[in-house]
Parts: sequence; C-alpha cells; structure tokens
Amino acid sequence: MTQTGIFGLGTPEHCYLEFDLRAGASAAELVKAVAALTGPLSTGGGVNLVVGFRPELWVLVEPDGMPPGVRSFTEPIVGIEGFQMPATQHDAWVWVAGGDRTAVFNNTRDVIAALATIATVASEVTGWLYQHDRDLTGFIDGTENPSLLDAAGVAVVAEGAGAGSSVVLVQQWRHDSDSFQQLPVEEQERVIGRTKADSVELDEDVMPPTSHVSRTVVEEDGAELKIFRRNTAFGTVTDHGTMFVGFSSEQRRLEIMLRRMAGSDDGLRDALTRYTTPVTGAYYFIPAVPSLARYAPEEDG
Repeated sequence: MTQTGIFGLGTPEHCYLEFDLRAGASAAELVKAVAALTGPLSTGGGVNLVVGFRPELWVLVEPDGMPPGVRSFTEPIVGIEGFQMPATQHDAWVWVAGGDRTAVFNNTRDVIAALATIATVASEVTGWLYQHDRDLTGFIDGTENPSLLDAAGVAVVAEGAGAGSSVVLVQQWRHDSDSFQQLPVEEQERVIGRTKADSVELDEDVMPPTSHVSRTVVEEDGAELKIFRRNTAFGTVTDHGTMFVGFSSEQRRLEIMLRRMAGSDDGLRDALTRYTTPVTGAYYFIPAVPSLARYAPEEDG
C-alpha cells in the first residue's frame, strides 16, 4: 500500500519540512520516530502526511528495500550560461497537507515535537493552492499530470524491491514575477508552451524548442515518461515561487527532466528558468505503508 497522501488532491494548505539527524542519533531511530506518527499509516487530525527519507539512510534500515537507481541529490546540475540547480539534500522529508491552515499548523508542530530529540528542522516552507490550479505565473499547473486512475502507475514502484514505494523530487523555485508579467501574454505563452487562459498546448509550428513544455515533456522510444506533480505556491508578495513536488516510480525520469531544463546535454535551456531560480533540490524515498508499519510502535492492548 502506497502512502495515500501522495494522491490526496484538493488540500489547499501545505507545509514542507526537511530534517537532519542530530549528532549521535541513528537512522533506525529516525525511521521509528517517523513511523510512530499517525499520518503515514492513516489520515488523522484533519491532515494527510507523506514522509520520505534520504535514500542512503533508508538503506541502512532496509538494505533490500530500495529499487535500483535511487540516490541523494548531492551534486548540482550544471547547465548552460552559468545556470545551476543546487543540491540541498537532507535526511528526511515530511509533507503536511490539509483543508485549513490551523490544522496544518497544529499538526506540523506535533511532527516537529515528536522528532525533536532525534532530528533538527533543516527547512520549513508553507505552501498553498493559488487560484485552484494555477501557479504564480498565472498559468495552469499540472496540465500534463496523469489522472488519478493512472497516477499510481506513474508514481509507484509496481513490483520488486520497494514495491508500493515512490521517489519524490522536491525543489523550491523563487520567481521573478515582475519580469515575467511585464512580457506580453503571447511571449509568456511561448515561454511556457501553452495558452494562458485555458492551457492549450501551442501548435508545433509556433512552439519554441526552449519552451517549458518542450523541455519537460520527456519521451523515450516514442513513449512519454510521465511523473505525478503536486506543486503549490509558496511565500509572500515580495518573495514567492513554486514548490515543485514530483513523484515517480523511477528516479531516472526526474533526472532526465532536470538535465533537459538546464540544457546540460543539448544546450537548450528551459526559457522559464530565466524567470524562476531553483534554490533547493533533494530526492527522498517514500516507503510503502507496510514498510513503515514494521517500525511503528505496537498498540497497547
């Protein structure tokens, strides 16, 4: 069984936490403390929780529980024209999502308190849904997402080591909204590769090869390598952007997408990266619920 919060669409309030182990604490202690949280095993307190671990940390606890090719984001992705995507890997990730800010705030405090003796908070970002399904550029976000009927086939490891698990890429992107909004709408659409009003993909004859769509829709042997996005807006009026949260059954798809955006291999850099800058980057392994449950404390009685 996969952590159900991955597919819990519609929650308007979000908080993303990253943790680092305290000196002297072990990987097993962290996994047990996280598994003791209510959220990974059921929905409680008005929120969904999704939890993940630095891949190498999880392997210390479950040596045979990792699908192939999953590893930390330890080296920046270097693109053209000095563009880079930074690596800011931490030990654990907890995503709290709910229907109102009070529930998310209170449950996030509970999570931090429960892990306080084992791990320190390395980062905290509050997110929310902007205009239901748009990001702060004003364009609809997630148009390429598979439907919920197909999402599990994209985001979840089907069989073998780590069956029922997922890999998530978490990046915080800070927008230069003023510069982007000063562009004529037609130019904004060429940057994104879709119409702004209704998210219709531009025709091939007008779609620039550097558009965001062109760089992030990845095909291999004629088949599209899809991922499942759960992005939100973050920040304030003067400092804001997008929390990119992308789930995949294999890390390779995410890595290909990032290298294409940076222009690392073919020199074509995603035009959107001229108006938004990545400030964090990490991969986390999202264990299946039965794997987490093995480390949860037994219920009394």
